Amino acid sequence: AIPAGAVTSIVGPNGCGKSTLVKLAAGLLRPVAGRVEVAGHDTGELASRERAHLMAVLAQSSRVPPMTVEALVACGRHPHLDRWGWESAKDAQIVRQALTAVDLAEFEQRDIQTLSGGERQRLAIATLLAQQPELFLLDEPVAYLDLKHQIAMLELFAGAARECGAAVAMVLHEPALAWRYCDRVLLVNGDGVTECGPAREMLTAEKLSALYDYPMLAFERDGQLCLIPQ
Repeated sequence: AIPAGAVTSIVGPNGCGKSTLVKLAAGLLRPVAGRVEVAGHDTGELASRERAHLMAVLAQSSRVPPMTVEALVACGRHPHLDRWGWESAKDAQIVRQALTAVDLAEFEQRDIQTLSGGERQRLAIATLLAQQPELFLLDEPVAYLDLKHQIAMLELFAGAARECGAAVAMVLHEPALAWRYCDRVLLVNGDGVTECGPAREMLTAEKLSALYDYPMLAFERDGQLCLIPQ
């Protein structure tokens, strides 16, 4: 379960199924057994528009046609428009706010193809913010980002949970960031074994050493956790 108003991190080694789990939650894959529900709806039975109202998905990679930065972020507002409607002044304001939040306010008229990898990642995040969903499903949201923007983007999603009541689930490869920004952590071992609980209980040297099959050391200082390989 991914609770509203909280951030849940999915942590595990390469190939353990983290991205597959995100796709299942988003309704992009059908489960062999069981069911996935979002706000009481079976994701596999939702129409695309209904799904876009409920959830926003950040994949590891995506292809978009040539367009301006502003035009792409405006796509995040489409689920909220009438079938033949145009963006309103309010929609345009939401787009500008999203671009400002990801530090791309000066890039509105830039062609997407001219952006760096990190800038494209922040642009994708701005599009999700403009969508204003109830659930964010994020596959490695801080990939390609420098340290400053890693922290800034995680602050945004933590704020979406804390201030807007959104449910946030994200795949993270840095346990220390998961410890700092996530309320709950799902450990995925890849052999069918999973464990979920409060971040402080899941992100221990003992559990992470077993998860990654490599000895880890954990240090806490000034209320923050440092994790390093032994």
